[in-house]
Amino acid sequence: MSIDYKAKSWIQVPENSDFPIQNIPFGVFVKGESQPHIATRIGDTVIDLFAVSEGGVFTDMSIDNRVFNKSFLNDFIALGKEKTNAVRQRIAEIFDIKNTDREKWQTALLPVKDVQMLMPVKVGDYTDFYSSIDHATNVGKMFRDPENALLPNWKHIPVGYHGRASSIVVSGTNIHRPKGQILPKGETQPIFSPSRLMDFELEVAFVTGKKTALGDSIPTNEAEDYIFGLTLFNDLSARDIQKWEYVPLGPFLGKNFGSVVSPWIVTLEALEPFRTEGYKQDPEVLDYLKYSGKRNFDINLEVYLQPENAEPTRICQSNFKYMYWNMAQQLAHQTVNGCNINVGDVYASGTISGPEKDSFGSMLELSWAGQKEIKLKNGDTRKFIQDNDTIIIKGYGKKDGVRIGFGACVTKILPAK
Repeated sequence: MSIDYKAKSWIQVPENSDFPIQNIPFGVFVKGESQPHIATRIGDTVIDLFAVSEGGVFTDMSIDNRVFNKSFLNDFIALGKEKTNAVRQRIAEIFDIKNTDREKWQTALLPVKDVQMLMPVKVGDYTDFYSSIDHATNVGKMFRDPENALLPNWKHIPVGYHGRASSIVVSGTNIHRPKGQILPKGETQPIFSPSRLMDFELEVAFVTGKKTALGDSIPTNEAEDYIFGLTLFNDLSARDIQKWEYVPLGPFLGKNFGSVVSPWIVTLEALEPFRTEGYKQDPEVLDYLKYSGKRNFDINLEVYLQPENAEPTRICQSNFKYMYWNMAQQLAHQTVNGCNINVGDVYASGTISGPEKDSFGSMLELSWAGQKEIKLKNGDTRKFIQDNDTIIIKGYGKKDGVRIGFGACVTKILPAK
């Protein structure tokens, strides 16, 4: 259910804001020592939904206003899409420019600079997929046979692995460079060392809004009923630790030291206008992975690298539409064996790279495994992330003059402890 594209808010919305009245994302904030509350955002204004709910505006929806007085969105999401979409529509009505009854809502409005955004959901489980064909092909060319870059299973299944939920943190959280075993080039014995090849991975994650029972499967044509919304996701990676450990069971310490999400969950309904066709899948997929309709989304993605005390440099421009395996297929595959899911689970896309060199979604690809230098505005160069570098990910869709985005996903890499 999209909000009218012609609607305007009586709350000021700066030009090129990610948060017009058509967005109405959900997050969790705290101000000072107060209790965390669920919120939405229009422009640079955070709207305290617990304060709004005390005005009785959600009573006719049979929503207990205590659901907005929470540290996580999970209970709100679990109300179901019928109610969460109704909340979005009611918020749009209250803050529409045509509504002249504005005074009683002033106490619910807070400048975004005055609040701290918290982790939006309590993550019980986390899956990281590997669903960008350009990224998978680049990695295959670098480390395997360039003529057979994709592994034999890649075009048959949405490859993924179960990651560490406890180390997913909200934007603004700084991450220390991890330590672990690495095998220096030309050596035969590993050493213990801080990672020398720190990397980001440009990803988008979806959050599930319904649970299933053990043994149940979700078909592709129902998958989006289970997807509440999306966030930006930075899957930080220690490439040297990862390279030494990943055979035979895949990523472990090279991935589980920190992943970063943007604080606002943008609903699937808000992103409806940006649907687009996906890649033609060849060979034909098995029946349980077949789908109909437009299941990819035209969302522009950017990555900036900012050295300490310097301007940020945009080092990547990609797009969420470059997914070979879409979200419906990912969730269908996750559950086809009877794996149960829960409200608040996070499913990351895997690195999203496009076909052009400036659309590669990791330092590994941008520097082509360290063979090329990435030039920054201040004259510095990078092959991988250095200490005190900040990585900023942004994402937005734009159509018919309306821009809907996620805000920034930001983290600074601190020296190893």
